Amino acid sequence: MPIRSLFPTQFYQDRVDNAALLAELETSVRTLARDDRAGRQWSREHGYRGYTSYASLNDLPLRDPAFGDLVKHLNRHVAAFAKACAFDLGGKRLKLDSLWVNVLQPGGTHSGHIHPHSVVSGTIYIAVPPGSGALKLEDPRLSMMMAAPARPDTFVYAKPEIGSVFLWESWLRHEVMPNTGTQDRISVSFNYRM
Repeated sequence: MPIRSLFPTQFYQDRVDNAALLAELETSVRTLARDDRAGRQWSREHGYRGYTSYASLNDLPLRDPAFGDLVKHLNRHVAAFAKACAFDLGGKRLKLDSLWVNVLQPGGTHSGHIHPHSVVSGTIYIAVPPGSGALKLEDPRLSMMMAAPARPDTFVYAKPEIGSVFLWESWLRHEVMPNTGTQDRISVSFNYRM
C-alpha cells in the first residue's frame, strides 16, 4: 500500500554572502539600539531582553541605505521561496510589509508566536556569537494531535550563522531559543504580504 506525504511544511534556508553589507547593517543596528529611545522603552516595557525596533520604526529601508540594499536581497529570496511553495500570486510578487531589527542580549529569548496578516516571514542573522540560540519551529499539527504518540521531530531547531536567511509561511509557530552566550545576537526580521 503506497503512502503519500500530504501538505508539507516548507522552510527556506540560504545566505546573503556580502560581508560588507552585513558589517554595515551591524553598525546601523547598533546605532539604532543606541539612539531609538522609543524602541528601547518598548523593549523594557514588554520584557524584551535587549532592543527591537518592532514597535518604534517602520521605515528602515528609507531611513538607511543598508536596509534598502538588504531588501533587494530579501526580495530575491522571498520570490524563490514563493515559487517553491507554489503560491498562486496571479503574476504578482509578494511585497515587504514590515522589517525590524533585534538585538538579543545574553539570557534573552522570544516565546512561541506566529505573524498574523502576512504570507511569508523571515529573519536574516547579522551577528551570531557562540551560544546565540537557534530558531525553534513547531510542527503545525501539534495542537491537533490529541492522543497521538510522541514524534521525534515535533520541534525542529534551525541553527543560524552570520548571513543566514530563514523563511517560512507566517502561520508557522516559532520561537527564539535563549541566548546562552556572552554577546548580543543581532538579526533583522521581516514580513511579506500579497
